[in-house]
Amino acid sequence: MNFRRQSKEEVTVNLTPLIDIVFLLLIFFMVSTTFTKENHLSISLPESSSEETGQPPKAIEILISESGEYSIDGQPLVNTKVETLKRAIEKILDGREIAPVVISADARTSHESVVRAMDAAGQLGLINLSITTRKSAGGD
Repeated sequence: MNFRRQSKEEVTVNLTPLIDIVFLLLIFFMVSTTFTKENHLSISLPESSSEETGQPPKAIEILISESGEYSIDGQPLVNTKVETLKRAIEKILDGREIAPVVISADARTSHESVVRAMDAAGQLGLINLSITTRKSAGGD
Protein backbone atom coordinates (compact mmCIF):
# COMPACT_ATOMS: atom_id res chain seq x y z
CA MET A 1 0.00 0.00 0.00
CA ASN A 2 1.31 3.25 -1.00
CA PHE A 3 0.05 6.06 1.17
CA ARG A 4 0.37 9.50 -0.11
CA ARG A 5 1.57 12.04 2.31
CA GLN A 6 -0.80 14.84 2.87
CA SER A 7 0.83 18.18 2.70
CA LYS A 8 0.32 20.11 5.88
CA GLU A 9 -0.05 23.84 5.78
CA GLU A 10 2.14 25.75 8.10
CA VAL A 11 0.12 27.06 11.05
CA THR A 12 0.65 30.78 11.58
CA VAL A 13 -0.98 33.43 13.66
CA ASN A 14 -1.73 36.65 11.88
CA LEU A 15 -0.64 39.46 14.21
CA THR A 16 -1.84 42.37 12.09
CA PRO A 17 -5.36 42.60 13.60
CA LEU A 18 -3.91 42.27 17.10
CA ILE A 19 -1.49 45.15 16.51
CA ASP A 20 -4.31 47.28 15.05
CA ILE A 21 -6.43 46.75 18.17
CA VAL A 22 -3.52 47.57 20.48
CA PHE A 23 -2.86 50.83 18.63
CA LEU A 24 -6.54 51.75 18.72
CA LEU A 25 -6.65 51.16 22.48
CA LEU A 26 -3.49 53.19 22.93
CA ILE A 27 -4.94 56.12 20.97
CA PHE A 28 -8.22 55.88 22.88
CA PHE A 29 -6.50 56.06 26.27
CA MET A 30 -4.20 58.88 25.15
CA VAL A 31 -7.15 60.97 23.99
CA SER A 32 -9.45 60.25 26.92
CA THR A 33 -6.90 60.70 29.70
CA THR A 34 -6.64 64.08 31.37
CA PHE A 35 -3.40 65.22 32.84
CA THR A 36 -3.51 67.58 35.78
CA LYS A 37 -0.61 69.27 37.38
CA GLU A 38 -1.33 69.90 41.00
CA ASN A 39 0.86 72.09 43.11
CA HIS A 40 0.33 71.99 46.82
CA LEU A 41 2.05 74.68 48.78
CA SER A 42 2.01 74.30 52.52
CA ILE A 43 2.40 77.59 54.36
CA SER A 44 2.07 78.61 57.95
CA LEU A 45 0.68 82.11 58.43
CA PRO A 46 1.97 84.27 61.26
CA GLU A 47 -0.33 85.18 64.11
CA SER A 48 -0.87 88.55 65.69
CA SER A 49 -2.35 89.38 69.07
CA SER A 50 -2.74 93.09 68.42
CA GLU A 51 -6.07 94.46 67.38
CA GLU A 52 -6.61 96.62 64.35
CA THR A 53 -6.74 100.29 65.20
CA GLY A 54 -8.67 102.96 63.37
CA GLN A 55 -11.06 102.68 60.47
CA PRO A 56 -9.98 100.74 57.40
CA PRO A 57 -9.54 102.98 54.35
CA LYS A 58 -12.55 103.29 52.06
CA ALA A 59 -12.29 100.90 49.14
CA ILE A 60 -12.26 102.18 45.57
CA GLU A 61 -14.86 100.26 43.58
CA ILE A 62 -14.29 99.82 39.85
CA LEU A 63 -17.31 98.51 37.94
CA ILE A 64 -16.80 97.11 34.43
CA SER A 65 -19.79 96.54 32.17
CA GLU A 66 -20.13 93.76 29.61
CA SER A 67 -19.06 96.15 26.85
CA GLY A 68 -15.92 97.18 28.78
CA GLU A 69 -17.11 100.59 30.04
CA TYR A 70 -15.78 101.68 33.44
CA SER A 71 -17.42 103.30 36.42
CA ILE A 72 -15.42 104.28 39.50
CA ASP A 73 -17.38 104.70 42.74
CA GLY A 74 -20.55 105.18 40.72
CA GLN A 75 -19.10 107.79 38.32
CA PRO A 76 -18.95 106.60 34.69
CA LEU A 77 -15.77 107.36 32.74
CA VAL A 78 -15.72 109.01 29.32
CA ASN A 79 -13.46 106.38 27.72
CA THR A 80 -11.62 103.15 28.47
CA LYS A 81 -8.02 104.39 28.34
CA VAL A 82 -5.59 103.58 31.15
CA GLU A 83 -4.77 107.28 31.59
CA THR A 84 -8.44 108.10 32.19
CA LEU A 85 -8.68 105.28 34.73
CA LYS A 86 -5.57 106.51 36.54
CA ARG A 87 -6.84 110.09 36.72
CA ALA A 88 -10.20 108.95 38.09
CA ILE A 89 -8.55 106.73 40.71
CA GLU A 90 -6.19 109.55 41.74
CA LYS A 91 -9.19 111.84 42.16
CA ILE A 92 -10.90 109.27 44.41
CA LEU A 93 -7.67 108.72 46.39
CA ASP A 94 -7.59 112.44 47.24
CA GLY A 95 -4.00 112.41 48.49
CA ARG A 96 -4.08 109.00 50.18
CA GLU A 97 -1.27 106.66 49.25
CA ILE A 98 -3.03 103.36 49.84
CA ALA A 99 -6.56 102.12 49.49
CA PRO A 100 -8.10 98.75 48.72
CA VAL A 101 -9.43 98.37 45.18
CA VAL A 102 -12.49 96.21 44.46
CA ILE A 103 -13.06 95.26 40.82
CA SER A 104 -16.58 94.14 39.92
CA ALA A 105 -16.78 92.98 36.31
CA ASP A 106 -19.63 91.47 34.35
CA ALA A 107 -19.18 87.75 33.67
CA ARG A 108 -18.97 88.42 29.93
CA THR A 109 -16.48 91.29 30.21
CA SER A 110 -13.31 90.79 28.20
CA HIS A 111 -10.19 89.81 30.11
CA GLU A 112 -8.43 92.84 28.65
CA SER A 113 -10.80 95.25 30.43
CA VAL A 114 -10.16 93.67 33.83
CA VAL A 115 -6.39 93.63 33.28
CA ARG A 116 -6.48 97.29 32.20
CA ALA A 117 -8.19 98.23 35.49
CA MET A 118 -5.67 96.18 37.48
CA ASP A 119 -2.80 97.80 35.58
CA ALA A 120 -4.07 101.33 36.25
CA ALA A 121 -4.35 100.59 39.98
CA GLY A 122 -0.93 98.94 40.01
CA GLN A 123 0.73 101.91 38.30
CA LEU A 124 -0.57 104.12 41.13
CA GLY A 125 0.98 101.80 43.73
CA LEU A 126 -2.28 100.23 44.85
CA ILE A 127 -1.54 96.59 45.59
CA ASN A 128 -4.56 95.55 47.65
CA LEU A 129 -6.78 94.37 44.78
CA SER A 130 -9.78 92.09 44.99
CA ILE A 131 -12.22 90.85 42.37
CA THR A 132 -15.82 90.29 43.38
CA THR A 133 -17.61 87.08 42.52
CA ARG A 134 -20.89 85.52 43.43
CA LYS A 135 -21.45 82.09 44.87
CA SER A 136 -22.68 79.55 42.36
CA ALA A 137 -26.28 78.39 42.68
CA GLY A 138 -25.15 74.78 43.07
CA GLY A 139 -23.33 75.54 46.32
CA ASP A 140 -20.09 73.93 45.16
